[in-house]
Amino acid sequence: MRTKYLAFAILAILALAVSACGPTTVNQAAPVTPRTLNVSGLGVVYLTPDIVYINIGVNTQRENAAEAVEVNKGQTNAVIAAIKESGVEEKDIRTTNFSIWSNPQYDPAGQITGTTYSVDNTVNVTVRDLENLGDLLDAAVNAGANNIYSIQFDVEDKAEATKEARTKAVEDAKLEAQELAETAGVSLVDIQTINYYESNPTPYFEGKGGGGGAAMESAVPIQPGQLAISVTVNVTYTIK
Repeated sequence: MRTKYLAFAILAILALAVSACGPTTVNQAAPVTPRTLNVSGLGVVYLTPDIVYINIGVNTQRENAAEAVEVNKGQTNAVIAAIKESGVEEKDIRTTNFSIWSNPQYDPAGQITGTTYSVDNTVNVTVRDLENLGDLLDAAVNAGANNIYSIQFDVEDKAEATKEARTKAVEDAKLEAQELAETAGVSLVDIQTINYYESNPTPYFEGKGGGGGAAMESAVPIQPGQLAISVTVNVTYTIK
């Protein structure tokens, strides 16, 4: 009987020893979330366009599809020749559309009385001499072009302007952060994050026109205006 009590006492001692060696839970303080200040900055640079992209096309309608294609081909070749004679290099002329479709003709009762065929041939032209743009359009129309659309002004090299816009955006954000921190009675410490967004050049209608505006009065009047390149930055500062 004493042996059983002794064995029980030993087991109890071992259990206490094992529990004493178990993992100990230590309460640790939660990490302190740094205080931050978020600001946005905008940088804008204005440029006068030096290049333009334009679609010039020929539409032909005939009662016979083959005849419509043949006539359109002659007109389109004449238009392309006129564009080249106006100073545009061949590498800057690219066909963007050639299509043929039928146009059924109906009488008042809704019955088909005949069919005509339309042919479209469109080229996208890159014009690098904006002073000559009005004359080029006149030459294209006189050669047979009857579709001119999608005139898009641009700046060929925007690298320096974009760099300047980025700098302005960061400076704008920094100034805003300093003013807010001073007003709130805190101090800026470090920059945590910077995100930025660059927009494509957009027309700026309050600027002065240039380029094609100086063309001869007899030519088609063209006003390139100005383009605005903008960059937006979002900056997060830690504060104390």
